[in-house]
Amino acid sequence: MRLWTLHPRYLDAKGLVAAWREALLAQKVLSGLTTGYRHHPQLIRFRSHPHPLQAAGAFLSGLGEEAERRGYHFDTTKILKPGVASPIEETEGQLLFEWIHLKEKLQKRAPILHQQFRSIIIPEPHPLFQINPGEISEWERR
Repeated sequence: MRLWTLHPRYLDAKGLVAAWREALLAQKVLSGLTTGYRHHPQLIRFRSHPHPLQAAGAFLSGLGEEAERRGYHFDTTKILKPGVASPIEETEGQLLFEWIHLKEKLQKRAPILHQQFRSIIIPEPHPLFQINPGEISEWERR
């Protein structure tokens, strides 16, 4: 499971679809509808939000907006709490760690996108996240 701190515009088609599915799973876990993945580290920052389902909904809404912009048809009626949420604070180190990780994936899966993004040093975050100085998050698997 990867709930990207990065803005969804950087994801290739395969990555955007995977992010959507994984975020729907995260929403299901946060709502208590499944017993699997309950302790997944990607969920720590959502669980620490004052309104975890609202945060998951905002995350999914951002993915849905990007999908719509591309002409994809994601079923946004699956979002339990669509809309916005107060931001989740994340570190610049985490954002950059994910950026390197995504660029490695893009180099293999979508070389044209990789080339298009090669000059971006600090990418934009998903609208749910507020980026602050700091290292890679402790919950991140390295």
